[in-house]
Amino acid sequence: MTRFWVLKILRTVLTLWFVVTFVFVVLRTSGDPVVALVGADATPEEVEQFRQLWRLDDPLWIQYFRYVVQMATGQFGISYRDGREVIDIIAERVPWTLILGLFSYIGAILIGVPAGVVAAIKRGSTFDNLIMATAVFGFALPNFFLGILMILLFSLSLQWLPSSGTGTVLHLIMPAITLATFTAGTLARFTRSAMLEVLDKLYIRAAAAKGVGYWKRIIFHALPNASIPLVTIIGLNLGELIGGAIVVETVFAWPGVGRLLVTAVSSRDLAVVQGLVLIMAVTMVLANLVVDLLYGLLDPRIRVQN
Repeated sequence: MTRFWVLKILRTVLTLWFVVTFVFVVLRTSGDPVVALVGADATPEEVEQFRQLWRLDDPLWIQYFRYVVQMATGQFGISYRDGREVIDIIAERVPWTLILGLFSYIGAILIGVPAGVVAAIKRGSTFDNLIMATAVFGFALPNFFLGILMILLFSLSLQWLPSSGTGTVLHLIMPAITLATFTAGTLARFTRSAMLEVLDKLYIRAAAAKGVGYWKRIIFHALPNASIPLVTIIGLNLGELIGGAIVVETVFAWPGVGRLLVTAVSSRDLAVVQGLVLIMAVTMVLANLVVDLLYGLLDPRIRVQN
């Protein structure tokens, strides 16, 4: 078990190092940030002064070493745009993204997993076809398009909900539904597939032969054994929520880290972009690490194989 955990943690560290390096290379090769920050009308003296101020005139290997040390110690630097600590800027936005992501994620699980279980139980029926058609529709519909449709319907036409911003629970409804739709559809599809495989196993028939109740067989026998693929897709969909939050927060003017990332990229604020990408990468990698460790807890055979 110790070897299993050590290997997973080492892979996590290597993945984070690769992400940090990739972000540095892409941002440094995608254009000169100084021109975007000081403006095209700036004099050469002003440009050079800005480079020296932010130490952008150092060789790339020195910038990379300084950048890696800062990221490893949690020192994200200072924003080029407003001179504030990057960690303070991000900290102001994180609670809003956590609120949106938490409600969306919980809602997606509470809707998607039961829908998939019911579809598997009623396989081949009209109810099954209806659930799967709805799941595919939610899976295929782009977040930005669904968000715009909801604004047109519930804000402009019916005037039931506010179209953007924050302040009340009503402001959270449309962004949360928009963000949860994709995940709920994905969970429903995968839950149905996993349950169909398990329901045909011999131990389910044996439990029925022993007189175990129907719903007890479903909840305590079938669902736990179908949990490994569900754990996988739930962990991977955390990344989809993070990526989708960028679009959803922009559409609904939600003041989270996704909207901050869009603003920082457009203004070429490298320090903020680097900090945000690292935080998102850490979230994704840790989510996958937790999924891998849960594999070992749910199925001891995986620990032995690794």
